Order: sequence, then structure tokens, then C-alpha cells
Amino acid sequence: MTVTPVRPRRSATSGPSASSVPCASSDASAPSPSRRLPAALPGLAVSAVAVGIAWGAHELVPSLSPLTAAVALGVLAGNLRLLPAATRPGLGVAAKRVMRIGIVLLGLKLALGDVLGLGWQTLLVVAVTLFATFFGTQWLGRKAGLPGDQPLLIATGFSICGASAVAAMNGVTESEERDTVTAVALVTLCGSLAIAVLPLLRHPLGLDPMQFGRWAGASVHDVGQVVAVGQTAGPAALAEAVVVKLMRVALLAPIVTGVALVRSRRRAAQQNTTQDATQDTGQATKRPAPVPLFLVGFLACVAIRSTGLLSAGTVNIAGTVDDLLMAAALFALGAAVDIRTLVRTGRRALLVGLASWVMIAGVAYAGVLATT
Repeated sequence: MTVTPVRPRRSATSGPSASSVPCASSDASAPSPSRRLPAALPGLAVSAVAVGIAWGAHELVPSLSPLTAAVALGVLAGNLRLLPAATRPGLGVAAKRVMRIGIVLLGLKLALGDVLGLGWQTLLVVAVTLFATFFGTQWLGRKAGLPGDQPLLIATGFSICGASAVAAMNGVTESEERDTVTAVALVTLCGSLAIAVLPLLRHPLGLDPMQFGRWAGASVHDVGQVVAVGQTAGPAALAEAVVVKLMRVALLAPIVTGVALVRSRRRAAQQNTTQDATQDTGQATKRPAPVPLFLVGFLACVAIRSTGLLSAGTVNIAGTVDDLLMAAALFALGAAVDIRTLVRTGRRALLVGLASWVMIAGVAYAGVLATT
């Protein structure tokens, strides 16, 4: 899926891995469409192989998300300089266009009827928990001095749906690869901790299966992690956990769209200040679409799923394809990260991530108790 041209990214990385995901080039130097596909094939092939390895790791260790494994493989390959220059165009395609197609297909996992069936009280708990975590984590990140878009991306991943939400937000912010991978790493770490910790807290906190399922759905980050936590309390808890989690996924589009609109207005204001200069030089300035096309596609897929016309088999196949595409995109993003740069801010980011995890778990727990 194509979107409007984006401005060149800043790079936080160094060495060969810094250019693994190339920036958009000008029209004058851009290769013709007939040349782009052959140039992208080596990088896309490497991404496909990495996805296969990540999927195999998931089969061996079910608690390990294939998205997490793909990011780790990308970081490893990039920092060991295993990726030749010929793979860069294809990795750029995977990190941008493939990722956006994956986000569109994510909408097929969500049916509005399931969400509305939760009842207004549960919907209120989910909304309050999400917004408290989203804005609270950003505040903590800024206070901790995290660079770039790290506060925003960490907040998005923890409050909505883990790595998929981080990728969706990155689609409108065009953040540095370092910031994206930091956020993915943190939601993966804390989600993995939740798989081990939350089941141990069920009885001390006095939660019945329904309450525990809702707590897991409202507080655990990735969908796969929610399933792993919810199933420990039985089928009823698992069903509650998944539906509550889908409510959080439903809020992905308005949150990301809101950020896109704010940033679009900021860019428009900056462009207005330089309008006279661009007129003098005869240069035309294009404004990006206020609502990215991949978010429109996401909402369209939600609408299609909500009609009930798709069979369960079709939905499952689409979900598998979505996971494959997202894994390829996250491998490409990971390949562009210099681990030395990531480590420099790792301690502060880790503290913010842990605080955000405690925040979302605490707010969700209070909400569940208040409404059941």
C-alpha cells in the first residue's frame, strides 16, 4: 500500500546497519518502478528467510512471539554485519510498505460486535486504562529524558497492543529505528514478565476467572501474551481476556490518527513559515495526508470483519498472513539498529517501561474491581 512521500529520516545508527532501511529519495534520482522490484528482491528474500527462522523459534518456544524473534534476528544480523548492501532496498520495502499492509490486515482480527458486547462499564475501564497509560508513559519518558519518539512509541506499545501498535505509530511518525526497536524490546520484556507474574497474583489478589481474564486483557500488551496469561485461569478467563484485548486494539486507529493529525498540523505550520522562501525558489511543497491510507485500510478491514461475511477459516488465514508480514517488517527495522546506540539509553528506557507496566496493571486492576 502506498502513502504520500515522507521526509528523509534522521539516523540514530552508525556503520553499515544505519542504511539498512533507506530514506526516500528525490524524484530526480528515484529508480523507475521496473527497476525497484529486482533491486528489492535480495532484501525481501532475506526477510522471508528470517521470518521462517522466527516462526520455527516460536514453534519450539510457544511463549516466544515470532515478532519478537524477528526483531532479535534483525538486530543480530545488522550488528554482525551479515547483510550485504544489496539487501538494503528490499529491507526498506519491508520496513515501510510491508509493515503497512500488515497493519491493514490487523483490522480483520477485530469485530465491533464482540467489543460492544463487553458492556459500557468494561468499555469505560479499558478506555480509562489505555488513556492513563498512554499519556502517563509519555510524561514519564519525557521526565526521564528519553530521546526522540521513544516516549510516544513506548506509550503506544504498552497501552494498546504491543509490537503491532509500535509499528503502526511508527508508520505515521517515521521515527528513528533505534526508538522503534527500543519500544518493541520493552513491551516484549514486560509482556514476557506478565506471563510469569500475573498468574501468580490471581489468588493473592482475590480474582475469579472472569475478573482475571478482564485484568489480563486490559493490562497485557501483545495479543499472544494475553492468550498465554488468560488461558492459565481456564476457558472463561481466556474468552474474557481476548475480547477485552480486542477493545484495546479497536482504539489503535483513533490514537494513531490523532497523533497523525497533530503532527500534520505542526508540519503545515512549519511549511507556512517558509512559504515565501519556497515561492521564491519555485519549489512546490506537498503536504502529507492528515489520515494515513493504511489506517483507512485498517478501518475498512474492521468493517468487513464486523459484517460477519468472512468465515473463521478466512479470518485465521488472514491473521497468519498478518503475523508473517509484521515479522518481516520488524526484522527489517531491527537490522537498521546499532546496538551500541541502543544501550546508551537502555537503562532509562527500561525504568520507564517497568513503570508503565506497573501503571497499566494497577489501573486495570482497580477498574476491574470497581466494575465486577
